[in-house]
Amino acid sequence: MSALDPAAMLPQLMRLGTVLNRSRLVERAVEHVGVQIDRPGLTVLVTLRMAGQPLRVGEIAARMQVVGPHVTRHLHELERASLVRRVVDPDDQRARLVELTDQGSGVAGRYLEAIFGWFGDAIADWSEEDRATFGRLLSRFVDDLQEHLVGE
Repeated sequence: MSALDPAAMLPQLMRLGTVLNRSRLVERAVEHVGVQIDRPGLTVLVTLRMAGQPLRVGEIAARMQVVGPHVTRHLHELERASLVRRVVDPDDQRARLVELTDQGSGVAGRYLEAIFGWFGDAIADWSEEDRATFGRLLSRFVDDLQEHLVGE
């Protein structure tokens, strides 16, 4: 059986899921944040942090691959916790953008620091070529799988 055979990949993908679940990766990263926040709310903060700029609700939803009302529900909670705020869109005074507050940026930063640290530690002994190849192939696999599954 070839290493490229899907039957050979499945056990490794299942094993990856088990490692992520058993390690409580997300839960441990949330504990590192030091703030009570649910996973969807944290995903909104990370999406804004990775964007590096304020975004409209629809853009946040698109980047998270969810519908707008899902994001809006979580934004209300994040606003009450002073983690995000709505600001006027300079390109359209009628529209609003969502931006991180300093506190929200700190929460997202601490979460990413934990995740990136653990992932970085796991591949610390890999060559630069192996890291680049893994990153390229992982992105390609996820993109192609998503396209195939959504396209059916």
